[in-house]
Amino acid sequence: MIYLDNAATTLHKPRAVEESVRQALRGAAGYARGGYAAAQKAGETMYACREQAAALFGVTDPARVVLTMNATHALNLAIHALVQPGMRIAVGGYEHNAVMRPLALRGIEPIVLDAPLWDADGMVRRAEQALADGVELMILNHVSNVFGYAAPLDSIAALLDKAGVPLILDASQSAGVIDLDVTKYPCLAAVCMPGHKGLYGPQGTGLLLVLDDRIAQRPLLAGGTGSLSEQLSQPDFLPDALESGTPNLPGAAGLAAGIAFVRSVGAANILAHERRLVHEFVRALENSPRIECFSHPEQTGVVSLRVAGVPSETVAEALSQQGIAVRAGLHCAPLAHRTAGTEDTGTVRFSTSFYSTARQMEQAAAAVCKAVKNL
Repeated sequence: MIYLDNAATTLHKPRAVEESVRQALRGAAGYARGGYAAAQKAGETMYACREQAAALFGVTDPARVVLTMNATHALNLAIHALVQPGMRIAVGGYEHNAVMRPLALRGIEPIVLDAPLWDADGMVRRAEQALADGVELMILNHVSNVFGYAAPLDSIAALLDKAGVPLILDASQSAGVIDLDVTKYPCLAAVCMPGHKGLYGPQGTGLLLVLDDRIAQRPLLAGGTGSLSEQLSQPDFLPDALESGTPNLPGAAGLAAGIAFVRSVGAANILAHERRLVHEFVRALENSPRIECFSHPEQTGVVSLRVAGVPSETVAEALSQQGIAVRAGLHCAPLAHRTAGTEDTGTVRFSTSFYSTARQMEQAAAAVCKAVKNL
């Protein structure tokens, strides 16, 4: 099988990730619940994960790194804490349902920065207009999970900094792929990400970088933290305020190893590798008139295509029969498809990782051509 669904979950992990999970399963238990050796190991494991993430993203205090179940969990924590009824909120034109559905549950219809696909200047202009219209909070998808489009974060953050408007950044597709130093963006209130994608950690892990103290004051969940057990009120300090219940210790151990891998290779090198593979893949298909590739020189290692007159799901099934694992449809991001004009058809998504190879992309392109010929 050639696995090209890394935008959903990276399947191939560094060997250290699996070994770290095994070690935690064998020797770490009772995090923040005891002073015995296994509990101390659990504490060290959690802190090591926080330290690795803090170092990768420029977070000055590892306690601001909150372990979550996934990016959806992290986004819900941040949205629950910062979104108030009736707020004027703006979102990028590529938001995932992990953002749009929590807003809908709160009765909020956000302003959408709906510039055309690849039009960074247009998105910045829409952000300027949204701020002029009184937007109080922005939520921005850093990189589209459908098209690999990277939002113009520097320009939009500069506008938000000047206006004093906070930003929740969805780094689900950019964490581990695009260098991100949170100290560069004073407007950042929170950065949300999964552990199981570009950070090469296990499924069931995620991170919330808490940069606005208000988030700790309004937790989504309350319960046991191992601290202040004599009180009925939830602790108001990080990370305890947002980490109720027994954490995923084996997941945290594996995530720490995955982040260490990203730091050793370098996000810039990972991006260059994935981008090169995507560009080679697109070039291999450019002479097929029935195939429409959504490509751009600056996209990350995610590329979508569609075949004229053929449902995306049919193309994906034909590729699966040839051993090519991809995803088809709307990818839980109908807003992104609305922005790109693919809402009615969806797309077939190919997404790479550091472990993807040029040979695999050649084989995938050949499989696409064969599938199109037979459909």
